[in-house]
Amino acid sequence: QVQLVESGGGLVQAGGSLTLSCTTSGLTYKIYAMSWFRQAPGKEREFVAGIDWTGRSSSYADSVKGRFTISTHNADHIGHLEMNSLKPEDTAIYYCAVEFSNTVSLRQNTYSYWGQGTQVTVSS
Repeated sequence: QVQLVESGGGLVQAGGSLTLSCTTSGLTYKIYAMSWFRQAPGKEREFVAGIDWTGRSSSYADSVKGRFTISTHNADHIGHLEMNSLKPEDTAIYYCAVEFSNTVSLRQNTYSYWGQGTQVTVSS
């Protein structure tokens, strides 16, 4: 059974940085896509960034391009989301998601496996 656990969230001032981690277990198939989504209060969950299992193909939401970097360590299936120049509008619960696919989808209903989420709060 695939399990995902996010960590690294917290409170940070605007302009600061955080790195989220997604620790996985049960990834029996080598080929997968890992993505991060976020949900702010009163808003729908949205795609943030995604990466394929090779680490060579990634996608970002326009709102985070140039500020966030997604990576994956294929040997132990741990993913990271490095977030720099954080803004108050980045405040949300951040979720890690995985699907056994060789392409990154921006659609949340593509993903079968989700973590419980980690809170990121950016103060102004």
